[in-house]
Amino acid sequence: QVNMEESGGGLVQAGGSLRLSCTASESAFSSYTMGWSRQAPGMEREVVAAIAWSGASAKYADAVKGRFTISRDNAKKTMWLQMNSLKPEDTAVYYCAVLRIWRAGLPLLTDFGSWGQGTQVTVSS
Repeated sequence: QVNMEESGGGLVQAGGSLRLSCTASESAFSSYTMGWSRQAPGMEREVVAAIAWSGASAKYADAVKGRFTISRDNAKKTMWLQMNSLKPEDTAVYYCAVLRIWRAGLPLLTDFGSWGQGTQVTVSS
């Protein structure tokens, strides 16, 4: 099991930006595909974005496409989620995890391994 730790959440006004970080303790980080999910209060968790082990390919949920960018630095064992043009509906706890299955489309939640503890993102209107 890979231990992941998310950080970078906070309170931001609508239209603002945040950058979330996900760090791993595993030296094999560079071989893992990774991704982000989020869960808003009273809502089901949803996949937000995923990135291939090399960083060369990424996938996004329609709700965030064009606003969020997923990236990674394998030497730093870190993945990021740059979130721009934030909306109140982006308010959620954001989680990162290793992705076990790389599909043609957006991954399913069941394609991921264990999630981290999450970081809260709150967007005020």
